[in-house]
Amino acid sequence: MAVKIRLARHGAKKRPYYRIVVANASSPRDGRFIDEVGRYNPIADPAVVSFDLEKVDRWIANGAQPTDTVASLLKRYRENA
Repeated sequence: MAVKIRLARHGAKKRPYYRIVVANASSPRDGRFIDEVGRYNPIADPAVVSFDLEKVDRWIANGAQPTDTVASLLKRYRENA
């Protein structure tokens, strides 16, 4: 089973709000997930990103692969934290 750390879109039309989740790669984007590890609000000025770094590090150590977008958000979050 391939596990990904990816964005799940929530919020209203044209007002996106994302949860950063750990999910099976074959699950739908907004469908079932294993664990929630963060949140991302691109509408706020500046954009708000929050991660539970302990959970993220544990999932990556167990083989979860972050998507490109999540990897860039995580890198930016670690630089600012």
